[in-house]
Amino acid sequence: MKTGIIITAVLLIVFFILQGFISNSSSNTEQYSYKVLKAYPQFEVRQYEAALFTSVDLKAKNYKSNSGGGFRILANYIFGGNANGEQIAMTSPVVMNMDTSSQKMSFMVPKGYQLDSMPQPDDTNIYFEKKEGCKMAAVRFGGWANDKKIEKNKQKLIQMLAKHQLKHKGNFSYMGYNPPYEILNRRNEVVVELAEFIH
Repeated sequence: MKTGIIITAVLLIVFFILQGFISNSSSNTEQYSYKVLKAYPQFEVRQYEAALFTSVDLKAKNYKSNSGGGFRILANYIFGGNANGEQIAMTSPVVMNMDTSSQKMSFMVPKGYQLDSMPQPDDTNIYFEKKEGCKMAAVRFGGWANDKKIEKNKQKLIQMLAKHQLKHKGNFSYMGYNPPYEILNRRNEVVVELAEFIH
């Protein structure tokens, strides 16, 4: 009995130590840079900087079907699946646009790279795109993302924006900040670009 308790206690200690290291690693990952313009009770309005993204179009129409395949394609590219065999640092968050007609997944390119200096992908489905600075509204939720949670928070954001009379462009995206093996303090967001915002 005592042995079982000791083993359980040791495993729990190891688990929390590992999660601490993982969390520290995630917090040191370069992130899509923004400034909070206004914090509402249930969402934020942010000013995002211009950034370059590596993207791939996805065939399915939902998060469940697209998340794993899209991630593998882009991860293969940054882990050396390119003409130079070059490894490119992972950034955060992973972005998935949630357009009902077509979806895509994107990784932000680390600062220091320019479009003309990006190594050519081995996978011809991968492409690069520059996103200009913009204002976006964001609602946050925890745990592991799924289609139901994403849709719930999308509708929540739509309602909150209507309540505060903020017009949006309808281009909703999901942002995931944590690797799948990070269990504690998971961060997910649904965001949409605002048509205008005066504060």
